[in-house]
Amino acid sequence: MIKLVELLVRRDGMSHEEFVDYWLNEHSPIAEEMPGLQKYVTSIPKDPERTEYDGVLELYFEDSEAMSAAFDSEAGERTLADAEQFLETGAGPRLVLDETIQLDDL
Repeated sequence: MIKLVELLVRRDGMSHEEFVDYWLNEHSPIAEEMPGLQKYVTSIPKDPERTEYDGVLELYFEDSEAMSAAFDSEAGERTLADAEQFLETGAGPRLVLDETIQLDDL
């Protein structure tokens, strides 16, 4: 399993609350349409004034090829274009990881 993790920073002139509202209600439904996307997780800081980031994004794919195909698709292009509406693209770190679950007791 491949996991993309990105620490997100809101665009200048946008409040944290506006960022969260747009991300969860406008952007997420677009991103969910990417082919091959198996899991989509959004995490919001409980105390945003004490962190450099406005959110943490986690996207899960079967493998690197599936991730590439998702972003190269029409839905992936729409997702990336829409991200420009509320993100400072590339402002936070981005990691592409091989994930191995050691314990999942949910």
